[in-house]
Amino acid sequence: MTDVLRRGRASLAFSFLAQGATFALLVTRIPAIQDRYGVSDALLPAFLAAVPILAGVGSVTTEQLVKRIRPGLLLRCLQPVVLLALLGVGSGEHLAELGIALGAFGLAVGGLDASMNMLGVSLQRAYGRSIMLSFHAAFSLGGIVGASLAWAGAHWHLALWVSYLPVVAVLLPATLIGSRWYVDSGASVDVSEEGERQAQGQPVVFKLLLPLCLVMTFAYIGDSTVSNWSAKYLKDVLGSSEQLSTVPYNVYMVTTLLGRSLGDLGVRRFGAVAVVRLGALVAALGFAVVAVAPGAWVGMLGFTLLGLGLCVLVPQTFAAAGRLFPHASDAAVARLNVFNYVGFLIGSPLVGALGDAWSYRGAMVVPMVLVLVTMVYARSFAPQPDRYGGGHERPRTVDVGRGSNGL
Repeated sequence: MTDVLRRGRASLAFSFLAQGATFALLVTRIPAIQDRYGVSDALLPAFLAAVPILAGVGSVTTEQLVKRIRPGLLLRCLQPVVLLALLGVGSGEHLAELGIALGAFGLAVGGLDASMNMLGVSLQRAYGRSIMLSFHAAFSLGGIVGASLAWAGAHWHLALWVSYLPVVAVLLPATLIGSRWYVDSGASVDVSEEGERQAQGQPVVFKLLLPLCLVMTFAYIGDSTVSNWSAKYLKDVLGSSEQLSTVPYNVYMVTTLLGRSLGDLGVRRFGAVAVVRLGALVAALGFAVVAVAPGAWVGMLGFTLLGLGLCVLVPQTFAAAGRLFPHASDAAVARLNVFNYVGFLIGSPLVGALGDAWSYRGAMVVPMVLVLVTMVYARSFAPQPDRYGGGHERPRTVDVGRGSNGL
């Protein structure tokens, strides 16, 4: 393995970490943002829904942009936009300014998520072994760091811009410097000349991609259930204290980091299909434990299992899309990434509506069933035969002479 690939992997992992911290700093300070701009409870859902909707638009747009611009160059341009948009959210004064900042954040983060995962899929193919989970582990670590910084800002009653400015001041130059070592997907798989000619026109057949889109949606319905409802569930349903109710999400993030840090080893030893099936089973068990928990500590056990189970699904879904369409992986990843936001949009309102109309215990059964459905589609995660070269998936020959910035 060349030093170029190692540096490329490290620089991309840092971008995932930076994005995890940035996203956590935004979502964990929503109450403070609402207070700063005087956003009413009725208007807040519209602002929150606009971000994933625009992110979906950004992801679709990225599919077209990467036909002309390398994903690494696009990522290098978008990461500063996301960081500056976060600072804009924290420093504005009027609703219009909040709308502009959140709009820029949503559009840019959709392209950012898509281009990061495009590079991750490409690097995994270059390595010839599973490394995708390690990038998402870096995102989880960034989320823990960002949430901790947000807690510190809230604890010390710091203004939003005071909390955000040091983070942006550190991450913006650091990500720009790190982007010099991105390894782009400007290389080809070792295939025959005839196979190469066919590959250049390989379409992304949505019927083949659909199982992975459903898995992505179900995974994010589960994830948004934890992020949006774990604190309320522990406090209102299981009778915990307000302080204890903040713990499940932190536990979930820590177990997500742990599972993703070890997940690549599991994929290399047992295969992606087995890891996805086990993850779905553990996540479903976690939802079942949460639904029947007699008290807060048993509920915490359920959220712990959820982190260990759900953490493997999203990274492996991106990796499977790259295997399914090896010569059109950028387009496949961009389309698949849209269902990240579909799941996020569906999950929280779905659980809230079921909880109000029925019960929150019963509402936990729905994401449990959806996660179990993932097991039906587990075969979509199997290594794909190389339809253009006649063999099986092989390491990619990467153009190590240039990075995303042409150096």
